[in-house]
Amino acid sequence: MIIGQLEGYISQAGKIALQKGAKVVHCEDTEQAIGALLNGKGADLVMIDVKQKIGEFVERLKLERIHIPVIACGINNDARAAVKAIQQGAKEYIPLPPDSELIGALLAAVTEDNNTMIAGDAVMKDVVKLGDKIAPSEATVLITGESGTGKEVMSQYIHRKSKRGNGPFIAVNCAAIPENLLESELFGHEKGAFTGATARRIGKFEEATNGTLLLDEVSEMAPQLQAKLLRVLQEKEITRVGSNDAVKVDVRIIATSNRDLEAYVKSGGFREDLYFRLNVVNLRLPSLRERPTDLPVLAQFFADKYADANAVGRKKISAAATQKMKSYGWRGNIRELENTMHRAILVSMEDEIEADAIHIDTPGHLSVVPKEAAAKAESKPVQNSGAVESLIGRSVAAVERDLIINTLEHCLGNRTHAANILGISIRTLRNKLNQYKDEGVNIPASAAGE
Repeated sequence: MIIGQLEGYISQAGKIALQKGAKVVHCEDTEQAIGALLNGKGADLVMIDVKQKIGEFVERLKLERIHIPVIACGINNDARAAVKAIQQGAKEYIPLPPDSELIGALLAAVTEDNNTMIAGDAVMKDVVKLGDKIAPSEATVLITGESGTGKEVMSQYIHRKSKRGNGPFIAVNCAAIPENLLESELFGHEKGAFTGATARRIGKFEEATNGTLLLDEVSEMAPQLQAKLLRVLQEKEITRVGSNDAVKVDVRIIATSNRDLEAYVKSGGFREDLYFRLNVVNLRLPSLRERPTDLPVLAQFFADKYADANAVGRKKISAAATQKMKSYGWRGNIRELENTMHRAILVSMEDEIEADAIHIDTPGHLSVVPKEAAAKAESKPVQNSGAVESLIGRSVAAVERDLIINTLEHCLGNRTHAANILGISIRTLRNKLNQYKDEGVNIPASAAGE
């Protein structure tokens, strides 16, 4: 996120960031920036004009529990402005006009922080060793594994280790984009190519030139588009929607899938020739269940990450909490562990993260239970066996209301913590609570300071 004008130099910095593979959001001032962040425009790094109200901006970020490094920028090397910016909470000061290598280093540092590769378990070490070996090549890589195992993190790791590491890394989620829009997203389109195409748009293949293009969940791509992708991989050129002119592209392809692609090919869901074209090198990421020694390290990493992000003190994980996590199956893998530790750091009431703060004993989840414990459990009555049945006959709105109110009570009225646990914005939570209040529902009082 870039805040301010700086006589056009700041836009130059934005162009450099784009060339390095970053996505850029520009805001005129700090109020607009806060509004954008609160409305879902996420950012991993802020570059702000020293003439802006940096101190107020940093304090507002803390108040809203938004954790983003802030870098101040100023024309030429103004020592007094730099010192003032640092005193107001900026992490660094960089002079403008911008230096390409300096901005590249900043972006690389942010990428490194956000994509830490934890691989202490022997199974994961072997995968990383193979990744290190093939990273410098130009080979297409297919990364497979269950959902939540870190396929995109591995993709970024390979990109950073490759000869294209200084080029852009562009990711496209093939499962999240509607079929009729994915072709334009990948290959771009010309003005007037379809209704609403008011200008030429460069596609992701062209954006990724001299870098890496990640086709996330490539197995969800429609058959017609699979044929076009195969041609692009063979000819190394694309044709924008609405054009007849071919455009040469120089990208390395990394694709991911959580399916058994060989079986999917046999069933006719995915083209065999495209599968072989993508599967030059296959990296299978193990599930969290297969790398048990990494579990405590990953859990502590996420606990520290979200303690910092929510401006609360870091805590160690208790032995009881660790044991509880080790006995669980983690069907959602690392992604589920991350969400669990985010909740845990928010609701923990002890000096260490206690077992009760680890909310994983939900019906329907796979648990890994020792045989002796399983034998004892057989003699005990099943707890909460009718949890799902008890919801039948109730409206979705009523169930949602109870979930929100109960979560708020669990957080002792803390709106921010409740919103984080529920996975919704604080604004959405407040709107819901206002609605319930109008309906005569008793709302838990706000926590102190909110």
